[in-house]
Amino acid sequence: MDKKEAFKLFARNHPELVSSVKSGEASWQKLFEIYDIYGEDSKAWNTYFNRGNNITGITDIMKNIDMDSVQKHINTAQKALGIVQELTGKSTVSNVTKGPVTPRPINKFFED
Repeated sequence: MDKKEAFKLFARNHPELVSSVKSGEASWQKLFEIYDIYGEDSKAWNTYFNRGNNITGITDIMKNIDMDSVQKHINTAQKALGIVQELTGKSTVSNVTKGPVTPRPINKFFED
């Protein structure tokens, strides 16, 4: 089996590499060069394989969140929900103010 086929098999067994390429962190060419130089059992792959188990990845994501922006979006959503509640509240109140409906007698036609 040549290097190219061996790398394809290696990539199929490690879906972390696919997610790295899709996210734009690496290219297939770069990954193949790492494979060609270092092989399968190298510490060079640790940056791609240990990402999911690492708590620092989560903290990095949390650092990049702008809390002011999140607060603005929450306030906007609360205002929208308040408007919807007002609209639905008024429609139910108007139905209640009409009063009880009394059914017409069966034998009475056109105000006889």
